[in-house]
Amino acid sequence: MGFFGKLLSCDIGIDLGTANILIWVEGEGIVVDEPSIVAIEVKTRRVLAVGMEAKEMVGRTPGEIITVRPLSEGVIADFDVTEDMLRVFLKRVIRNRFLVRPRVVVGVPSGITEVEKRAVRMSAERINAREVFLVSEPMAGAIGVGIDVHEAAGSMIIDIGGGTSEIAVIALSGVVNGATSIRIGGDRLDDAIVQYLKKNYNLLVGERTAEQIKKDIGSACPLEEEIETFIKGRDLVAAIPRTIKIGSVEIREALADPIASIIEAILISLERTPPEVAADILDRGIMLTGGGALLRGLDRRIRDETNLSVHVAEDPLTCVARGTGKILEDISSYRKVLF
Repeated sequence: MGFFGKLLSCDIGIDLGTANILIWVEGEGIVVDEPSIVAIEVKTRRVLAVGMEAKEMVGRTPGEIITVRPLSEGVIADFDVTEDMLRVFLKRVIRNRFLVRPRVVVGVPSGITEVEKRAVRMSAERINAREVFLVSEPMAGAIGVGIDVHEAAGSMIIDIGGGTSEIAVIALSGVVNGATSIRIGGDRLDDAIVQYLKKNYNLLVGERTAEQIKKDIGSACPLEEEIETFIKGRDLVAAIPRTIKIGSVEIREALADPIASIIEAILISLERTPPEVAADILDRGIMLTGGGALLRGLDRRIRDETNLSVHVAEDPLTCVARGTGKILEDISSYRKVLF
């Protein structure tokens, strides 16, 4: 019965992120970690590629093909394309199983609206899910890093993703005083770099180039040794390709406004925190998860602004997906955190 049970069921956890989609499968762990990008044929709307294969096409497609990101600011922007993307990835996941109707847990932004919840739920149901549960990303991230969300002591977790930054104080299987969700994340940082180069150098670069600049020399506070890199783009005046040399100081200037907005949201969340829970945070510090946690010096910047210890989770990109997996492994214990 155990063998046939595995063939007939397959619990799946999904971190449906703006920048990346991660899928956890019962008994296998994280089996999909790819960009949330889809390449589509314009005339037929046929899906040509998804994930990394589609990302390689960004900015290079001919007129009859477009690349789209079906999720924007943490929620579904294109219902049909999201469904197609999920179907392709899940076919890979369940290729060795049959008659599968999985239970699915999906990590979503804490500020998601009822309409957006319904869109996520319908997408999962239309890929033949047996049951669909939603969990807020900061809650899933906290569970993923090993925080005991059931205990009375409070923990602050900040999940900085591609489309949103989620700030939550968690205690007794709930979020104290409501989570703070702002639609600023890695994508806004990339766009800030694009706009800075356009304004100061008359140089136009694509989103992939901006993302790579952020990874290579981006920072939230001064570095011990500032670094430089060469950037290739199109000169907006001469309309020809051009290469410039730029340093981490200038990129830090470009990122200043979105980072300041994230810091402000953290301070507002701390202001709303009850005194007893604030004392717990003083003892435990703040936990950072999500891809944005990898930005150089962000933890130090938050530490300087809040006077609290700040910890970056181990493998912050996978925390939410690992959290959905832990929930599915013991779903009866985590019923209170699901909606």
